[in-house]
Amino acid sequence: MISKLIQEIEKKDAPIVVGLDPQLGFLPKHLMEQGIKEYGESLEAVAAAVFEFNKAIIDATYDLIPAVKPQVAMYEQFGVSGMVAYRETVEYAKSKGLVVIGDIKRGDIGSTSGAYAAGHIGTVQVGGKTFLPFDEDMVTVNPYLGSDGVKPFIDVCNKNDRGIFVLVKTSNPSSGEFQDQKIGEKTLYEMVGEKVAEWGADSMDGAYSNVGAVVGATYPEQGRVLRKLMPHTYILVPGYGAQGGKGEDLVDFFNEDGLGAIVNSSRGIIAAYTKSDYAKFGEKHFADASRQAVVDMLADIRGAIAAGK
Repeated sequence: MISKLIQEIEKKDAPIVVGLDPQLGFLPKHLMEQGIKEYGESLEAVAAAVFEFNKAIIDATYDLIPAVKPQVAMYEQFGVSGMVAYRETVEYAKSKGLVVIGDIKRGDIGSTSGAYAAGHIGTVQVGGKTFLPFDEDMVTVNPYLGSDGVKPFIDVCNKNDRGIFVLVKTSNPSSGEFQDQKIGEKTLYEMVGEKVAEWGADSMDGAYSNVGAVVGATYPEQGRVLRKLMPHTYILVPGYGAQGGKGEDLVDFFNEDGLGAIVNSSRGIIAAYTKSDYAKFGEKHFADASRQAVVDMLADIRGAIAAGK
């Protein structure tokens, strides 16, 4: 699966992913009004608005980007209806040729971890029929329960040609409370990075592994360390834009081949119309604002990579 993602990145010269993390405050009024007209003031109305919001952003950007990353919590908050919108979003994105990274951050052990893996990137057998429950291409995984929680995902990756991104050094301000703690001479995030490289050796797909890592754009120094520890690991980089990460911070997340990392922006893209830089588009043209934000992000990251070579 990582080879498919790389192919799309190279074809579009776009090492970025758009995070589809809808919140009520981001949904334009006309979409909510349309949902309420059809379903009344209900969770079904919100879910309908969410899907139309996502659909419009995908339509406006799919020719520029290789992938989208829906954050499952933003759909779960709206209950069963929200999860239906999540599944519809995955389906629609894939119909446009996009790779879908489900930001699910699951992490458990044994059969529970296996069930998460089957539900999101695997299959479920019912009698003589096989089903793909959520059918993402890749998902994020929390490794802090150890190998028991990660290996069921790797098994499913190898069986179904899917991928995972394992949390190593996350972009949030308090990540260092645990991840930066030293155990002997190494930090915990370094130890997790070494483990990711070890796990990835069993799931190679060309020059890179289907077992990737999550390393936040807000920690470029740690990114440099981890890039050396994980030379064959693709890095998913959150924290660009709204969380403070800039293109110039990301150069060392990439390898010399110009590959090795894919940078995520969520609010900076999907809520671009609410920002002063894109106010000219207006609320009804929110998707056009998102497209321009993608264009601007690409220019920033391409320029930084070129300057860093």
